Amino acid sequence: MHITRRKTRQIQVGTVKIGGDAPVSVQSMCSTDTRNADATIEEIRRLEEVGCELIRVAVPDEEAAAALPKIKRSTTTAFRSVSG
Repeated sequence: MHITRRKTRQIQVGTVKIGGDAPVSVQSMCSTDTRNADATIEEIRRLEEVGCELIRVAVPDEEAAAALPKIKRSTTTAFRSVSG
């Protein structure tokens, strides 16, 4: 079986290159409520352990945003803010 990758523009998120001719990256989105920092930190650690290179969290409100500094301090993943 031959898989042809569609031509895309490469971007970089932290140290992870995505698109273009970069290798496929392992990505995930946390399913925890970001307002629960301890649960989110635990989920991030589990994802890191299995090789996840890019982990996203939802920030739906001010309470979730307030949890981000604790999450950042408690994880080893490079933390980048992405606004959209």
